[in-house]
Amino acid sequence: MLSERLQREGTTLPPSGVPSATDHDTSVALGGSFFGRHLVNRSASVKTKGTRDQIVAAADELFYQRGFEHTSFADIAGEVGISRGNFYHHFKSKDEILDAVIARRLDKTQVMLERWERNGETPVERIRSFVHILIVNRTRIMRHGCPVGTLCGELAKLNHPAQRDANRLLTLFRSWLRRQFEQLGREADADALALHLLARSQGVATLANAFAERGFVDAEVRQMDEWLQRCLESHNATGAPAAQ
Repeated sequence: MLSERLQREGTTLPPSGVPSATDHDTSVALGGSFFGRHLVNRSASVKTKGTRDQIVAAADELFYQRGFEHTSFADIAGEVGISRGNFYHHFKSKDEILDAVIARRLDKTQVMLERWERNGETPVERIRSFVHILIVNRTRIMRHGCPVGTLCGELAKLNHPAQRDANRLLTLFRSWLRRQFEQLGREADADALALHLLARSQGVATLANAFAERGFVDAEVRQMDEWLQRCLESHNATGAPAAQ
């Protein structure tokens, strides 16, 4: 399981990138017998890492579009364009791929939250970034649902051991939203507000996928914006300082 592997390797998720082209070009320029063997090994390592990343990226998208259970090794191998033998060199089971997909999503989600943190001047602006992701990803959500909610729901139905790891995706959003509400001065009910907004966004994604009505998503996002503004005004009415 992902959580057990992370405990063995440390708490930091594995990086999703590959060694930079600059490092590789420097090794090529140096040449010579000593660097020749090193370069061959490094090139093979980079190629292996690149293929593995392609497999994980393809599996991530297929799990989202078709579901984990309905995606086969052959589906992923065909999407990447590699043989089954090459595929098994990187992953021995679909559960191993699932662990890698969850780790990838955790990493990408953390990067997104950090970007919202940097770009939003106030907690309200940052929370709106979360709300408006329904607009940004509206077309894909209408077609396939929320990638986080659908994966967590499917693994729960399967009683899959990786369900706990997948739930960490929702926990990331919940914890981040809670911090934003705390910064608004709503320490007492910050977690309840975070959970309410998270639940509503998941509900919107589910119904958007079911009914495929663009106007519904837009209307719900406007209502969530208005609700957020009421939360801020309600707090300000008490006379306590709060971020604007």
